[in-house]
Amino acid sequence: MSKLMVLLEGPRMVKLGERKIIEMFLEVFGKPSKNILPFGDDVSGFDLGRGRMAVLKVDMFVDKTDMPPGMNYFQAGWKAITMSVSDFAAKAVKPQTVLVGLGLPSKLGKKEIEQIALGLKKASKNYGLKILGGDTNESENLTITSVIFGLTQKKNLILRSEAKPGDLLAVSGKFGKTSAGLKILLENMDAPPNLKEKLLKPVYMPKAKLDLGLKLKKLGATSTIDSSDGLAWSLYELAKASNVGFIIEKLPIAEEAKIFSKIHELDPFNLTFYGGEEFEIVGTFNPKKFFKADKSLRKKFLIIGKVVKEKKIVYVKNGFERVVEPKGWEHFV
Repeated sequence: MSKLMVLLEGPRMVKLGERKIIEMFLEVFGKPSKNILPFGDDVSGFDLGRGRMAVLKVDMFVDKTDMPPGMNYFQAGWKAITMSVSDFAAKAVKPQTVLVGLGLPSKLGKKEIEQIALGLKKASKNYGLKILGGDTNESENLTITSVIFGLTQKKNLILRSEAKPGDLLAVSGKFGKTSAGLKILLENMDAPPNLKEKLLKPVYMPKAKLDLGLKLKKLGATSTIDSSDGLAWSLYELAKASNVGFIIEKLPIAEEAKIFSKIHELDPFNLTFYGGEEFEIVGTFNPKKFFKADKSLRKKFLIIGKVVKEKKIVYVKNGFERVVEPKGWEHFV
């Protein structure tokens, strides 16, 4: 599903990944002013004064990289909104309005365009967003760009950078179903009909955990991130921002993914850590505050490990450590 970007540098072709490209832009932009959120978190933000923050997120859905085989145009519209909302959920911010930019191939007919519009409308209504307007243009690939805006109190915004050794590491759901679903669609693997349906559902109609995200403060969240680039990447981004490490003691794999891995003799570890597109919340939590929170809310998160001072990310099982590598979903590679 990924594409390759190559830059001509003299006689050499240099391959750059998404993260390297972002680093290059950040180096050019320089450090943000004090009233702007640090670059590199899930959202962007601007201090409005009096404790208020304006929060924004821009995301691009491109059919070539984000629309797997079998996804219809309604689902494309739905996913384009969900992608951005999931970042708001991870920051405990309620999104309020959205602008939509559409790049439409000339081959699309009235029916397909109507389905995109319905998907955008349905997702926006589901997450409590108002569509204010946008822009349209012709393009080679279907491109849906969403710019979402919200307001929050600065004290309520949860960044990636405040995890502390001793904090709990927890996730809002189990992983692996989307990884397995994409293997069915892209690698011609198969599964029994009932299992196949369960694995493809989160691929075609992903859900952002917005309601849960808005309650993160009640659980004592200290740092959070959206997991759409994969669990491994998410852990590395949190570790880098907070200057910590993680020990994972429980593999958060979905039962359906576990069954799929047995059928095809796949490593459950890889399905869990190196997928993407799951749109879960990965977070660290102050243990005292977490266990004081209402039990019904705590049950929404699965504790999988802890934050440590040592700069390593490992999964420990039966006393043996297995390194979680920094890889997952990334454009251009």
